[in-house]
Amino acid sequence: MAGVRSCGGRAAGNGLMRVLAFTKYDCEAASTRQRLLQYLPTFAAAGIEVEVQPLLGNDYVRHLASGAGYSRAALARSYGERARRLLARPDYDLLWVYAELFPYLPGRAERLAFRSGRPLVYDWDDAFFEPYRDPRRPWLMRLLLQNKLQPLIAGAGACTCGNEYLRDIAAQWCERAIIVPTVVDTNRYEPIAKLVAGDPVVIGWIGSPTTWPNVRPLLPLIARLRKQWNVRLRVVGAGASAERDRIDGVDFIEWSEESEIAEVQAMDIGIMPLDDSLFNRGKSGYKLIQYMACGLPTVASPVGVNREIVTPETGFLVDDEAGWANALSALIRDADLRRRMGAAGRARAVERYSLASQAPTLVELFRDLTSSSVASRTSEAIS
Repeated sequence: MAGVRSCGGRAAGNGLMRVLAFTKYDCEAASTRQRLLQYLPTFAAAGIEVEVQPLLGNDYVRHLASGAGYSRAALARSYGERARRLLARPDYDLLWVYAELFPYLPGRAERLAFRSGRPLVYDWDDAFFEPYRDPRRPWLMRLLLQNKLQPLIAGAGACTCGNEYLRDIAAQWCERAIIVPTVVDTNRYEPIAKLVAGDPVVIGWIGSPTTWPNVRPLLPLIARLRKQWNVRLRVVGAGASAERDRIDGVDFIEWSEESEIAEVQAMDIGIMPLDDSLFNRGKSGYKLIQYMACGLPTVASPVGVNREIVTPETGFLVDDEAGWANALSALIRDADLRRRMGAAGRARAVERYSLASQAPTLVELFRDLTSSSVASRTSEAIS
């Protein structure tokens, strides 16, 4: 990205507006890249300078993906540095907070965001509150944390939400709750020519170790489809936890930022199975948008925002094994159907789920929230 350090950096604009962004993870987390970092070149061109402060670095993200433990001392230092930054009342025109400031600390800690007196934009694309409400957690933890995000949402000048489900929750406390879907840069995510005669049809999934369990129940179906069709399953990003799921015809690919677009482009059909949990209803359908931008037809569970993203022209919504079998079989045997649905999905991604379609909304929002403070600072600089 031009003018932006790849991780935890600063997008330098012409200084008309200064924004301090607090993210949960650094750039190797898809959420950080897609909800924040990819917007920085547009912000810089609009005169908005953004400094990004991740709570947890890429080493933590790698530990998370591998399932390895992480130093508690390092976590404490990260929390301490974030608290120090907030207590210093950073002098910016606007604060931009993704997810939460202090995971697993009560909502009182989140109120540090308002010490500077500057407007705040809170952004979320997942039901971050649901793990705190999990009945398997100790009752005291649930009591302390189940409503911990409410202070951030209630105190925010605006809340940008990845889908309607989250927007409706945020609107209970924030008057200016709007939907900003997770998007991709459709100048980079684009279809490529593939599939020559005799090549297998590639069913693809991209995700993380935490979402891989949603795919596991489909493996017996994939095995049966392979007996009838020349087909393979391409799995990107499942991590070490998927080692026990290795079966014939399934290719496990390690995720990397450099190769993820090419990995999606190598697929012929994109899938997003989900169980209908409260947490999954808050998801923003990012992998569906990746598939569609690359011209792939999609098959997905009718859970949450998936119902809105997938249309009859772009793919199938299926809720049982027979539905999955019928939808995948139809796409495997009919290359023309794949092309038609893929083209419709590509057009829908460009129109509604592209960086170009959503970036102006954020620029306008930030300008509106900071108009008085930016005008005052500009006047002082001139005088």
